[in-house]
Amino acid sequence: MNTVIAFIVIFGVLVFFHELGHLYFAKRAGILCREFAIGFGPKVFSFYRNETTYTIRLLPLGGYVRYAGEDPEMVQVKPGSHIGLQYNDHGEVSKIVVDQFDRFADLRFIEVDSIDLEHKLEIIGIEEGNEELSTIRVNEKAFIYSEGQGHQIAPYNRQFNSKSVGKRAIAIFAGPMMNFILALFIFILLGLLQGTPIDDAKIGELLPKGAASTAGLKSGDTVLSIDNKEVSKWAEVVKIVRESPEKELLFEVKRNDEVISIPVTPKAEKIDNKVNGLIGVYAPVEKNVLSSIKYGVTETIGWTKEIVFAVGQLVTGKFSIDSLSGPVGIYQVTDQAAQSGIFYLMKWAAFLSINLGIMNLLPLPALDGGRLTFFAIEALRGRPIDRQKEGVVHFIGFALLMLLMIIVTWNDIKRLFM
Repeated sequence: MNTVIAFIVIFGVLVFFHELGHLYFAKRAGILCREFAIGFGPKVFSFYRNETTYTIRLLPLGGYVRYAGEDPEMVQVKPGSHIGLQYNDHGEVSKIVVDQFDRFADLRFIEVDSIDLEHKLEIIGIEEGNEELSTIRVNEKAFIYSEGQGHQIAPYNRQFNSKSVGKRAIAIFAGPMMNFILALFIFILLGLLQGTPIDDAKIGELLPKGAASTAGLKSGDTVLSIDNKEVSKWAEVVKIVRESPEKELLFEVKRNDEVISIPVTPKAEKIDNKVNGLIGVYAPVEKNVLSSIKYGVTETIGWTKEIVFAVGQLVTGKFSIDSLSGPVGIYQVTDQAAQSGIFYLMKWAAFLSINLGIMNLLPLPALDGGRLTFFAIEALRGRPIDRQKEGVVHFIGFALLMLLMIIVTWNDIKRLFM
């Protein structure tokens, strides 16, 4: 049960911050964001705030931000229609009601001659009790109601495609960017909580039943020499210990201004078909803000390089698709990380966040990288690619991604029974 909760929380946090990046920068650009969704499929929970409906949906397969103008507007009002209008204090239309008029009070009815809710924001028609055409101003944040559901209108200047290539690109890039920022924050937090490794020849935390603890070494001891060989770095201590399984070593350490000698016999353990000596000591660490920030940056950059390298191997065929893991594989590793402790779980979450950011930046249709590729082409051509053609490409790309998801999930299931 703890693993299930950990999996849901990690997945939810990664998707939340990814979509939050899209939402924040889209709103900064003046784009009307109709929905901020975690998951797909039927709604489980929703609420409306500041022009956006926030939803949690049934299938935890990702999330999305739905921008105004990307899909056809949901309600169409044709000439000759009879609609009801509500006005605000400035004489502008604040509500447009196309049916179920009895649900609203103080409606003024009009027979529509023409209506423009994108550019001119006006309705031309004959109001009830009049015989001549009237031109009525519509508020830019007016709502239109159909079958009891209300939707805010989207003037063209609030639609996604009305913005410059640069603003649209930033709104799309912001999702993966937030995943890298989240990973950086997690690594910095880890540095503050558990400390960051240093290369001093000092004894760090000891395992209770390790050879070092049994022999009498204590955390904080400064190692001066091992078998009369001077050491000054932790890497030197590790090298000597690993090369000396089941061999007694004389540690000369400084403790509270006193130099003492302690014999320690490393236990033998086979690692990668090689017998190494181990004494049950963690590397020394330090806890401060600057070292934690440095650790966060180093780890984020390091893991980014590792994942990019792995993707490169996959593209060149050096890495088999059979080795990829999907949700089932991720769940298994999450289970192992959860059993190892909160710090391992945090590291795993940071790794997944970087992975999500990189995967989304790949120039594949339906991914953020695919959309950024279309923006780059638009910038070079000086005009956008036909929206319908782009939509078809993204649809095909999404279908292929779903097929890939099925394949990697099948790989995970096969590995369960191997």
